[in-house]
Amino acid sequence: MADPKGFIKYARKEGGYRPVAERVDDYGEVEQTLNGADRTLQAARCMDCGIPFCHWACPVGSKIPEWQDAVYKGEWQLASDILHSTNSFPEFTGRICPNPCEKSCVLAIHEEAVTIRENECSVVEKAFNEGYIVPRIPVVRSGKKVAVVGSGPAGLSVADLLNQAGHSVTVFEKDDAVGGLLRYGIPDFKLNKKVIDRRIAIFKEEGIVFRTNTAVGDTLKGDELLSSFDAVVLSIGAMKPRDLPVEGRDLEGVHFAMDYLTQQNKVNRGLVIEGERLEAKGKKVLVIGGGDTGSDCVGTAIRQKAKVVTQIEIMPQPPKKRSADNPWPYWPSTLKTSTSHEEGCTRRWSLNTKRFLGETGKLKQVELVEVEWSKNDKGQWQMHEKPDTTQLMEVDMVLLSMGFVSPVHEGLVKELGLKLDDRGNIQVDDKFHTSMAGVFAAGDAASGASLVVTAIARGREAAKNVHDFLQKN
Repeated sequence: MADPKGFIKYARKEGGYRPVAERVDDYGEVEQTLNGADRTLQAARCMDCGIPFCHWACPVGSKIPEWQDAVYKGEWQLASDILHSTNSFPEFTGRICPNPCEKSCVLAIHEEAVTIRENECSVVEKAFNEGYIVPRIPVVRSGKKVAVVGSGPAGLSVADLLNQAGHSVTVFEKDDAVGGLLRYGIPDFKLNKKVIDRRIAIFKEEGIVFRTNTAVGDTLKGDELLSSFDAVVLSIGAMKPRDLPVEGRDLEGVHFAMDYLTQQNKVNRGLVIEGERLEAKGKKVLVIGGGDTGSDCVGTAIRQKAKVVTQIEIMPQPPKKRSADNPWPYWPSTLKTSTSHEEGCTRRWSLNTKRFLGETGKLKQVELVEVEWSKNDKGQWQMHEKPDTTQLMEVDMVLLSMGFVSPVHEGLVKELGLKLDDRGNIQVDDKFHTSMAGVFAAGDAASGASLVVTAIARGREAAKNVHDFLQKN
């Protein structure tokens, strides 16, 4: 490391966020950036720790100490090259990754981890601004054709690596624009969609073909795809949401979180919404589910000028500090407060939803009950309702944000007759091959809902195995 004592000389300094009063009136990115000098000092804090636990924790295996050192020395192009050697999209992960690398940074022992995620975003933005990132057009083509179904982070990673290997890649996307969850799942205030468009423009120059508004398994049948391509990679995500089958679920005003977020992203894109407009303006909104998607709903509802926003979680409130059985460098099971929460939201824990109540088909109330958790004789956690704790909450809109259970089976998966695992994901072997010859699956579709950075990693792994398959066939 250029300055092995940097972590002693310089304190952790974050870019921070735009003022709440300003940012809640638009969908611009909330995060700010440090100037170049400050960013260099933050890179200097990456210590010569011997064992880089940050690298161990990163799903894409980012060579973090190496590119931090390059940043400190002002070698921004080298830093960008090192980042791109393991990650096709550091501009995405630099914005929306929950940074498991920072949680396992040696300095995190004292809660002063290196600002790895922010440094990463700074590197890739510097690289774009200086013209370091340019199209890399393959010199030789293999003559092999690959179809990638789904243009989320996994599919784009697959497409990138296979195109660079010289294969002709076509990406099919059911929506009107490329990006999958990045485009229509993550709010603009976390990821400006021009960031996606910038990378896609490069991919197009490199030879990747994108076909949008094409739902494979519907507008384009699977057998047609199989007959036209040498290999097919399914990266359709795990988009079947976990439902809440309680009384009143069909009342007007109860919606899945992703339907709500997708619609707002389309409005921001300038598209005309057909059918019911899901809007929180002037409403009492309840978000059920305490994860990142729920937080995104909170931020979106606040920008839509909801009257009040409440978020509930069935699990107990996490501790603010690591517990004894959750040591560094593992992922900390601690309380997470997002920028959306800071904008104005009531958060409650250990609440179970019993039923939805309404009048003339419209949602009016939700019945909740407090719960407590304990371990049984086998050490398994069990939930118990607390007596005399039933309560009613006045609500106008409920957003179900309880995660995803599997990829959507209707359409392509059923048409191809692909085998599924016990959780309903597409079953693959250690080479990402499905039960059908020449058909692979990558990302959430095969491994279940996870992080964007994990999907990128799985996509890159799958691409290497698809390349081996094409060379042998």
